[in-house]
Amino acid sequence: MSARPSEAPPANPIPQTNVDELIAQYDEELPQRTLTRRLDLGVGIVCFVVSLYVLKQVFFPLTQGNQYYLMWFLAFVLPLVFICYRPGFGRKSDVADQALDVAEAVDSDVAAGSDVGAGSGAAADSTAKPRRKTKRRSNDNPSIIDWVLVVLTFLTCAYPVLPFFSGGFNEFLNRQGSLTTLDVIMGGVLLLLVLEATRRTTGLILPIFCIVFFLYSYYGAYIPVSWPGSHAGQNFDQIVNALYNDASGFYGIPLDVAATYIVLFTIYGAVLDKTGAASFFIDLSFSLFKKSKAAPGRTVALSGFLLGTVSGSGTATAVSLGAVTWPVLKKAGYPKENAGGMLAASGIGAILSPPTLGAAAFIIAELLNVSYGLVLLWAVVPTLLYYLGIFLAIEIDSRKIEVDYTPPPGLRAWPILKRGFYHFISLSIIVVFLSMGMAPFKAVVYATLVGIGFGIIEIVISRLGEPKTILLAIWDVFYGALSSGIRSVLPVTSVCAAAGIIVSTITKTGLGQVISDILIKGAQALSTDPTAVLIFTCIFAAVAVTILGLAVPVTASFIISWVIVGPALISLGVPEAAAAMFIFYYAVLSEVSPPTALAAVASSAITGGRVIATMWQACKYAIPAFLVPLAFTFTPEGASLVAQGGFVGAVWTGLVSAFAVAALAAGAGGWIIRRAGWPERILCFIAAGALLYLQPMSMMIGFSALILAVIVHLLLRRKPTTTSATTSDIGSTETHSTGSPVESN
Repeated sequence: MSARPSEAPPANPIPQTNVDELIAQYDEELPQRTLTRRLDLGVGIVCFVVSLYVLKQVFFPLTQGNQYYLMWFLAFVLPLVFICYRPGFGRKSDVADQALDVAEAVDSDVAAGSDVGAGSGAAADSTAKPRRKTKRRSNDNPSIIDWVLVVLTFLTCAYPVLPFFSGGFNEFLNRQGSLTTLDVIMGGVLLLLVLEATRRTTGLILPIFCIVFFLYSYYGAYIPVSWPGSHAGQNFDQIVNALYNDASGFYGIPLDVAATYIVLFTIYGAVLDKTGAASFFIDLSFSLFKKSKAAPGRTVALSGFLLGTVSGSGTATAVSLGAVTWPVLKKAGYPKENAGGMLAASGIGAILSPPTLGAAAFIIAELLNVSYGLVLLWAVVPTLLYYLGIFLAIEIDSRKIEVDYTPPPGLRAWPILKRGFYHFISLSIIVVFLSMGMAPFKAVVYATLVGIGFGIIEIVISRLGEPKTILLAIWDVFYGALSSGIRSVLPVTSVCAAAGIIVSTITKTGLGQVISDILIKGAQALSTDPTAVLIFTCIFAAVAVTILGLAVPVTASFIISWVIVGPALISLGVPEAAAAMFIFYYAVLSEVSPPTALAAVASSAITGGRVIATMWQACKYAIPAFLVPLAFTFTPEGASLVAQGGFVGAVWTGLVSAFAVAALAAGAGGWIIRRAGWPERILCFIAAGALLYLQPMSMMIGFSALILAVIVHLLLRRKPTTTSATTSDIGSTETHSTGSPVESN
């Protein structure tokens, strides 16, 4: 390991301030306040102390049990939401101004950095259009009402464990089912505060879902008995008891996962960020592919996979990646929409891929009572298929667009690898320790300590003779990572506490089974054949999960879908692992699914491309992820893709599915050996669908269609066309909204 080499970076990146603003604007969580320095320091200190409390729980758990720990965790974390997040009322004009400012800033910064490969630090043209000045609030600190909510939130969260209010934790639990009036009041107030915290961090949709489920629980007795979903109803005391005193409410599996798994992996990601892992991964990716014309696209895909260990958000990964790689993609000749779709698909791939996956993966492990390492194993083959599809799509685009890429001089893999190899060591520690049976929360803590240790060593080596600078940098890695890790988990904590309301309602009323029966009956109305019923149910489920994911964050979408859709799939014979991964995939894919597609919208803000066209390009790159989950639910053989059929089963189904993914890429991209016409593309789509069914007859049909597509392609011998974007591409058009040709600069 050595100090940072002096090679020229691959691009002039967009400034980090603009990147952070874009992430805040388009991520599934809403942006935080800009606090004054003193208050920001105070919040950071509280977050740092909370992170130490979380780390202590890993090695020295509280003797009172896990629910006691969760009550204190929520009491520490939830009040911070009202300090760090705005109420959101009356700020529409400010948000609009900020969005316009960010768009203008990104545009000018990319223009200033368009001379890629000549080194960094190029100044913007002095004649560039000045940025518009907007009126800003001088103080974004919490109001008096916010501080009242902070105190009230702490009191209601800590009430069950404070002896001078509730009689203490044990006394509070002994009153389960017979709460006192004060218990009910405190629980009811906490219910309102959780809904408000969720509204501030994620918007209105999830709180509305929670209110609907609450009303269903309360007014269930008024639903006619002959209607599906009718139940005896619960009074307010019973609902509060289930949420506040029972382990299935606020303190259920969602919050447990957030407080024991997600928060630790968030801290680990913050450590990687503070020690420069993001820039290392991107530089290494550029150096590995520097001799290929498709190097910019390949770098995006590989960097997106590696950056997933730093950021658990597909949107954040896409924006962070685009800030560095878009100038390179632009100079190489990629149209804005193609580049934006590539960034969005690569960002989503980070959530779908081991060794970190998304937050919902930890919930899968808890719900199915399996190790997190086993969940990682289930994701291996689907991940390989996903990145096979992305790399094939990138290769096709590089040939159709005729990418013209010259790597920057002096960018060598070995010096870069020597500088940051320790990032791979910390990642490897997680995988090795999980394979040895260690609990994931311990494995990630050890990996975090290793990351901090190597980061400190690099700081010392690179800043020899600067003791003050060394101490400040070390403190930033240690203190900054721990405090920012807790800050990053604030929205997830709110979402998981709110999800507990929905899970509790479904558990107490049996609504999940009712909706599952409706799904199956809907499929049976179309066909009585058991195979057809399963196929239709899976398709209905995929659509339902995707639509739900458009409205609520990924974690909440998975939790709600699991308790509603999961029983339907399992009752039709789908293995639990396959059903869970099926729901996980479609919950995540909402970030690239039109009409919202947050990752694609954020990427289009980076590239300046048209939003809808960028969404369709993202779908083109991510198309294997939309179809492969159907493969491991349609047939028992397909379940082998998620390691349900042994090693041999995973190998042969993976190979057949790889041909299906290749056929999908050829059909979607319109390229086999050269540009392909619609006859070959239709045959490729037929081949992909038949191969993914993974039955002997369907595989024969699939391979026959694929071979026929190649033969037709060779016989037709079309003339090659040189253009930067074509109408045959999914989501592409010939002109911008202004009517001008697509750029190929």
